[in-house]
Amino acid sequence: MSYAPDAIAAIATAPGRGGIGVVRISGRDLSRVMQGVIGRELTPRVAVVARFLGADGEALDRGLALWFPAPASYTGENVLELHGHGGPAVLGLVLARCLELGARIAQPGEFTQRAFLNDKFDLAQAESVADLIDAGSAAAARAAGRSLSGEFSRYTHALVAALVELRALTEATLDFPDEDIDFLRTANAAQRLAALQGQVSSLLARSRQGVLLRDGLAVVIVGAPNVGKSSLLNRLAGDDIAIVTDVPGTTRDAIRSEIDVRGVPLHVVDTAGVRESTDAVETIGIARTWEAVARADLALVVTDARDTDDAHGALLAGLDPALPRIVVRNKIDLMGAGPRRQSLEGERREVWMSARTGVGLDLLQDAVLEVAGASEDMQGAFLARERHVQAIIVAQRHLDSATAQLAIPSIELVAEELRAAQDALSSITGAFGSDDLLGEIFGRFCIGK
Repeated sequence: MSYAPDAIAAIATAPGRGGIGVVRISGRDLSRVMQGVIGRELTPRVAVVARFLGADGEALDRGLALWFPAPASYTGENVLELHGHGGPAVLGLVLARCLELGARIAQPGEFTQRAFLNDKFDLAQAESVADLIDAGSAAAARAAGRSLSGEFSRYTHALVAALVELRALTEATLDFPDEDIDFLRTANAAQRLAALQGQVSSLLARSRQGVLLRDGLAVVIVGAPNVGKSSLLNRLAGDDIAIVTDVPGTTRDAIRSEIDVRGVPLHVVDTAGVRESTDAVETIGIARTWEAVARADLALVVTDARDTDDAHGALLAGLDPALPRIVVRNKIDLMGAGPRRQSLEGERREVWMSARTGVGLDLLQDAVLEVAGASEDMQGAFLARERHVQAIIVAQRHLDSATAQLAIPSIELVAEELRAAQDALSSITGAFGSDDLLGEIFGRFCIGK
């Protein structure tokens, strides 16, 4: 997407019928649109009841008109908002009238892109606009709100400022080699670099928490037929999503559900029971089970608590060793056992519970969140994206290299590593980046935002 000062217009409210619908127009000069639709000048930032006029003066709708002169607007340009009735037909008529008067249809995310280009906020804040709209939980919405308010950006800017200061000290040593002054030792450069590494590590941890809140965890429920996989899905979801019977093989296809566990979104897939079968439909379902396993971040391997380890040993062996798994010993209510949680060899965890009664569900939720890396308190998380995490990881690697070069010492290489770390962190807020990156980010926004 390329920036242009021409007027753009779009329906800013969600598709469908509603009590209120909003048509938004932004551009350098909106006088023709305002006169053509409203028929008069408007007082800035004052809601005015007005008729929205068609080409021959007929009233297309009646609602509120709001005028935000530049630069005190969302985009930093002149913005006109027409708040009318939320029917698709009437909104379409008002939008068509704006297009007749010289505006063009906005591209996805173009309003927010113009706000970024006009320095209303930085790139991380712009991304948080879409994240706030798409937030799937209250925790995710709060984290997106923190990023939108600039908390994530301020933390990142502070790190960049500290890097710039350290670079200045380093390059001063290079610029004045004849001076009998060890700038780096006098300025405690090693300690400053170590402090920066700690702060970047903290930022990475908070950002990873935010990625978890934003993207969630892909969880697959696997096991033999009739061990209670569908019952477990229903218990996690708090609703009867899957059919539960005593007949083995009831679930023939993958059943997907979006579940919120203490603010962390889980994308849970209940799969067909894994066993040898000659039934063509069941065989297809089992094949889809393994496809779901291949895409998962976590496997819940459900077993009957009354069975021995041999009953699910082959299934565990068939999982990718790198895939985290929790063995769920289900149906403890049928054997008079109590709920418990234990860790076995390696990263393997085991939870004893009853999907039918719900006893031990909290222990399973604890184990799932532990695998996900969710902390008990995620209030400090930034609703970051994977690109943010990767940028921080790159910066962290360059700081590690700078530390190694400082010990040699090789000041030229220290300066280069610090510059690369600064560039990586600056890409988060858009101070350092490419037009291709901007097009990718804003192209994923909804039209009208």
